[in-house]
Amino acid sequence: MTAIDETMLEGQGIRERLTRLSEASLLINESLDLEAVLQGVLDSARSLTGASYAFITLADQSGQIEDFRVSGLTAADAQSMTEIPEGLRLFEYFNGLTGPLRVPDYMDHVRSAGLPVFVPPKPASALLTVPLRHRGEKVGNVYVAKSKSGQEFTPEDEETLVMFASQVALVVANARKHRDEQMARARLEALIETSPVGVVVFDAESGIPVSFNREATRILEALRTPDHPIEQLLEVLTILRDDGRELSLQELTLAQVLSGGETIRSEEVALRVPDGRSVSVMVNATPIYSQAGGDLESVVVTLQDMSQLEEGDRLRAEFLGMVSHELRTPLSSIKGSVATLLGSGDSLAPAELQLFFQIIDQQADRMSGLISDLLDMARIDTGTLSVAPAPAEPGVLVDQARNTFLSGGGRNNINIDLDPELPEVMADHKRIVQVLGNLLSNAARHSPDSTMIRVTAVSERAHVAFSVADDGEGLAPDALPRLFRKFTPFDGEERESGVAGAGLGLAICKGIVEAHGGRIWAESGGLGLGARFTFTLPTVEQVTLVTPPSPSLPDCPRPTRRQPRILAVDDDPQTLRYVRDVLSEAGFSPIVTGNPEQVGHLVKLEKPHLILLDLMLPGIDGIQLMKTLPGLDDVPVIFLSAYGRDQVIAQALEAGAVDYIVKPFSPTELVASISTALKRVAASGSVVPWEPYRSGALTIDYEERSVSVSARPVALTDTEYRLIFELSVHGGQVLSRKHLLQRVWGLVQIGSAGPLRNTVKNIRRKLGDDADNPSYIFTKPNVGYGMPMAEEWGADVTGT
Repeated sequence: MTAIDETMLEGQGIRERLTRLSEASLLINESLDLEAVLQGVLDSARSLTGASYAFITLADQSGQIEDFRVSGLTAADAQSMTEIPEGLRLFEYFNGLTGPLRVPDYMDHVRSAGLPVFVPPKPASALLTVPLRHRGEKVGNVYVAKSKSGQEFTPEDEETLVMFASQVALVVANARKHRDEQMARARLEALIETSPVGVVVFDAESGIPVSFNREATRILEALRTPDHPIEQLLEVLTILRDDGRELSLQELTLAQVLSGGETIRSEEVALRVPDGRSVSVMVNATPIYSQAGGDLESVVVTLQDMSQLEEGDRLRAEFLGMVSHELRTPLSSIKGSVATLLGSGDSLAPAELQLFFQIIDQQADRMSGLISDLLDMARIDTGTLSVAPAPAEPGVLVDQARNTFLSGGGRNNINIDLDPELPEVMADHKRIVQVLGNLLSNAARHSPDSTMIRVTAVSERAHVAFSVADDGEGLAPDALPRLFRKFTPFDGEERESGVAGAGLGLAICKGIVEAHGGRIWAESGGLGLGARFTFTLPTVEQVTLVTPPSPSLPDCPRPTRRQPRILAVDDDPQTLRYVRDVLSEAGFSPIVTGNPEQVGHLVKLEKPHLILLDLMLPGIDGIQLMKTLPGLDDVPVIFLSAYGRDQVIAQALEAGAVDYIVKPFSPTELVASISTALKRVAASGSVVPWEPYRSGALTIDYEERSVSVSARPVALTDTEYRLIFELSVHGGQVLSRKHLLQRVWGLVQIGSAGPLRNTVKNIRRKLGDDADNPSYIFTKPNVGYGMPMAEEWGADVTGT
């Protein structure tokens, strides 16, 4: 064969390779679906290089492998490649390479490079891997392998795969961007759809609504005529604006209304239909203009239903009228008695004089009680209700409340059933007697005189739960969520109780109980089936007693490793000093800052066990900080705020906070909330416990990441330590194989449990633990593994 012939054949081969490469590039560009793209990449890589099988790894922004796909292997074989730690470490090695790698003998290369020996489920004689780069950034690797001995990849194969990889990186980047955009769009649509505010998008030219969310549909449903669509409703709607203008869509089309592009901010309008029905809404309207020509394209309108606010105004007006009536009644009795005394001269007998004086005294007490309730409610609203908890016997509190109730004319058929072994609780004696008295009066008002009122108290871990139950009118299920709100009277409720009967009594109970660090709730089987009201108080054993600190105390020492570290973030220096000193007195190690920009650094440096976060911080709110700052996901957060509105509290808890404390708060309330949160996260294993685990001769020091048996250090690998950590923080429980493989190895799809069994075997050998008669790690057949409960934690910490 002449040189010319060889050159012609070589040129023909190049053309064929370029043709195949072009076809492969077209194939992977046919879709933006990431799954389809990856499958096309792998199939094309095998075809271009004659490989037996291929796989691809994709890395996230930090360089960690986040995606893995294969072609030419069974699903079981592909899964096994990610289950073995040696395989994962091998992929990490290849992922760190900066250029292509072509090796004729895979096993020889692994051994010569000092890598962990990993035998693929399907033999690999030769291996070729090429990095994927997009705009200079590494996004992953493409691998192809030949399984038959003696087969190798040629330099032409490497060149072809390198050229193909340049196309692959761009296509994968576009597919990932498309996936992320689709996910973001889906999240946005879900957010709009589930928003408590109605959202309607109108096409500006036609005036036709493009979309309604669920809340907008609910608002307009109240005006819609049955069997007529909402779009038809918009044709007959009349809009009554705040300034008195009335826009009738029968005379002026919606397109004409929208064409003005007017921006509306928080304007209350009434939407009315011809039959007279109307609904009041708070409206915001925002015109959307095109980026190119600046033409009006659409208008986004938000609607907030004002019916609840109007109902609140109605209830407040009704409440004020009731209060006026309740105050006027005893005032009239006092005024009448005084007028009689002044006008009678000396004509009244001593017994009559005594009677009028008793009336004046009783009615003055009644007015005093009404005014006290009003003041208490005002203090709760402003966060200034003060409580002074001290150790108290539950039985004494219940007995005092019963005597007070009876002396005020209450009925005597009260059954009290208390556990004689109840621990002491932290309680402001007078306030808790007030709560119990309100609940007894409530039960008496809503149950027949012949029925029994039952008072019980039981110990529940760190709290004692007090309950008052009756067999009376009961409550409808829809009334329970509104029961502790202000100004919320219910159908059939008697009004003799004055302010308490108008909805303030239970609201005051809620404020007092929560100021103690407890909770209160109601249960009922329905109308006519009675009701039970329960509230909790923290026990003395679970609360470290503290006193309000002096502002002149010296700076607290640097946190020690054996105390829970609490990071407090608040821009108010007085609050920060107060919280710091309360934490120090309670045995915690405080870390304080008033600068939200320092939070990320302090979390990384100090590794706090819990964060106290002010809701309003300079330049950012606490909820936003919690959502955006890396590292806060793994640390429990308690919000401290002067804002006590239910919506704000719900928003904070939905963001991931474990509790929400309204300022001002007592030292007892703060310490109780922190203690409860720390015990909960210690039981979940979501943070590193500050106390070592001890069981027999075994000690695990979580802070030092060390393990010892009878003071003899035990050397464990990283995987072995992570496994014994997971088992020990859940001491007393049996963890499933699936749970352990996910938490320790990070496996989403679980196949063989071989790595788990081998690791348990190694740990037992190093600890000197007998598998047939284990002391430390026991096996639950067909379920998983567990360890004994820590000897020093106790049941309330482990959650078992």
